[in-house]
Amino acid sequence: MKKKKKKIYKKKGAIIKDLTRNIFRILNEDSSKFFNYKQIAAKLHISDTDGKTQILKKLVELTATKKIKEVEKGKYQINEDRKYSVGTLDITSNGNGYFITDDYENDIFIPNINLGKGLHGDVVRAYVYKRKRSNKLEADVVEIIERSKTTFVGVLQKNKNFGFVICDNSKMYADIFISESKMNGAEHGDKVQAKISDWPENSKNPFGKITTVLGKPGDHNTEMHSILLEYDLPYHFEPEVEKEAKNLPLEITKKEISKRRDMRKDLTFTIDPKDAKDFDDALSFKKLENGNYEIGIHIADVSHYLQPDTILDTEAYQRATSVYLVDRVVPMLPEMLSNGVCSLRPHEEKLTFSAVFEINEKAQIIGEWFGRTVTYSDQRFAYEEAQEIIENVALTDTILPFTMPANVSITNNTYTVAPEIVEATLQLDRLAKILRKKRMQQGAISFDRVEVKFNLDDAANPVGVFFKTSKDANKLIEEFMLLANRKVAEFIGFKKGKATNKTFIYRVHDEPDDEKLASLQNIISKFGYKINTETKATTTETLNKLLNDVHGKAEANMIETLAIRTMSKAVYTTQNIGHYGLAFDYYSHFTSPIRRYPDVMTHRLLQHYLDGGETPKALPYEEKCKHSSKREELASKAERSSIKYMQVKYMQDQKDTIFDGVITGVTEWGIYVEISSNKCEGMVRIRDIKSDYYIFDEDQYAIIGQSTKHMYQLGDDVKVQVKKTDLERKHLDFYLIEDE
Repeated sequence: MKKKKKKIYKKKGAIIKDLTRNIFRILNEDSSKFFNYKQIAAKLHISDTDGKTQILKKLVELTATKKIKEVEKGKYQINEDRKYSVGTLDITSNGNGYFITDDYENDIFIPNINLGKGLHGDVVRAYVYKRKRSNKLEADVVEIIERSKTTFVGVLQKNKNFGFVICDNSKMYADIFISESKMNGAEHGDKVQAKISDWPENSKNPFGKITTVLGKPGDHNTEMHSILLEYDLPYHFEPEVEKEAKNLPLEITKKEISKRRDMRKDLTFTIDPKDAKDFDDALSFKKLENGNYEIGIHIADVSHYLQPDTILDTEAYQRATSVYLVDRVVPMLPEMLSNGVCSLRPHEEKLTFSAVFEINEKAQIIGEWFGRTVTYSDQRFAYEEAQEIIENVALTDTILPFTMPANVSITNNTYTVAPEIVEATLQLDRLAKILRKKRMQQGAISFDRVEVKFNLDDAANPVGVFFKTSKDANKLIEEFMLLANRKVAEFIGFKKGKATNKTFIYRVHDEPDDEKLASLQNIISKFGYKINTETKATTTETLNKLLNDVHGKAEANMIETLAIRTMSKAVYTTQNIGHYGLAFDYYSHFTSPIRRYPDVMTHRLLQHYLDGGETPKALPYEEKCKHSSKREELASKAERSSIKYMQVKYMQDQKDTIFDGVITGVTEWGIYVEISSNKCEGMVRIRDIKSDYYIFDEDQYAIIGQSTKHMYQLGDDVKVQVKKTDLERKHLDFYLIEDE
């Protein structure tokens, strides 16, 4: 069935909306045809003389600029002599942009005057040409094919009968005009969400309406909600979603247990962050008579409660992921599910989906089983508690009866850790270390990055910064989750030495781009490091050496960030290409269905195949994978934005302090400096460096003083002081403290 074309209606005497765009749309439908102004008017459903005159004038204007051509008198056609390409807009903070297209090797500069009302992320058609003087390529947007987004968060500046929303997003170069009737009760100075409804041909500003009034700028909840809405992420559940969650049958019946493998008597426990509220994975441990171990990775059976085509399922799919901001979690599922019925809380029976392995002393997989289970968690561990056992208790053949060393006190709520759980923890840690060593030998990349965390007071103000590192207890859980994810993917996707071509949800990670690796090599050489990119094996080996060598050094965060940027993005797809970073040929996401929708799809498909079902069509799942990957990317941006917000807020009270830092970026307008003690990054603008007139040297990643020849280069140690904190833009400006 053909999609109906949008009709263009026009009041007499009014300016025709999006006229240029619609003319290009008509001419592009068949570039071999030509049209006169009357035919174009008919296609736009415009019949009045004034409207036809506007069309004729616009056709003459577009012909004069050679964007279209007049093939016969009064008959017009797309000008295919000009080089038109379709691509994506990347807008810079100064209002100019770049055109990103597969048709050209490099991104193409677009001056603001040529953006044609295109916004950041829009899919557009652009004309690419060479500038006469410089011979460099530039682009001119001629058609907006698809808007990336139409809603923006900002502050309302209200006049008597109208106002403008000044957007927080630095890539949004145009303020949004709001008429008095479209203000939705917002007052001057309110933080709001506005939706663009129109962008008249003769207006430099889009027109819009206010959809949500968030509150006053600077209020903590207002700012957190603003971050979420800026990335199209919700911050609450609608009543009908909560209602459906509350009406779910929660009782675990004997009939349901009879359909599952009963593992309630197996020693089972969880290890999670101490502030975690939802526990979606647990480990069970049992010694077998043959000397091997039976280890179960038990995952909350969310798919039992989240049935397809329900309000709950639709909401979970739309969200696709939980979002982790500095001070809160915005869950994918209502609390009734995420923290309640699906959470593997201690001393409660739960419905689970499990991967159970028989593993020998050398961490080799002897047998495997996948399916639905019912489990009982004997204890909840925090990572810190498990780590204390790993660091302070020796693993021996006579660990039972067990006596905790005098210097160790492990309790969880009122439950003292049982000796058998201590032994299980130590054995699992030993096996995890073998699995990790094997993985690294097979070519996995070790990105053990330091996470920035904040100590918050009761009002969620940052009063301190600390760094979270991954220790053995974290890595223990990580290895067994990786094992389950890998083996589930292999179980479905690989049989008898070849791919099965069954539709499944894979988490894939492509090999790094050669050009990005070359760029990384160029930068790290300034610090005396190098990578060997001759083969896949040497690339992996030398990348791991680089990450190990920089660990703990001032430049570590910068180089680790640059190394991550050389990597392709991991995404969800039904087309398996393996996971480069983990060195797995088959990998899925099975272990976190409370917070990731792809895991729910994985559970459903796995059970479908366990029940003997045929492979379903891949296309609907591929579309869901793309949606999930996009939502994950938006959530990640929101998380980074919340960290940046907290860093700026923390630095507001640090204006009298001089900090040690390292130069992490160099541009023509200034240098970026990361403070070593708290990882806050800000800019020193060239105009604020008074000792000399500095010029950007792109080849040396440096700025150089014209008189003194003094150089500030990427990676240099410097001292800075806070000049300005901008919470709305989440930006820090520093003064450079120069040597006298």
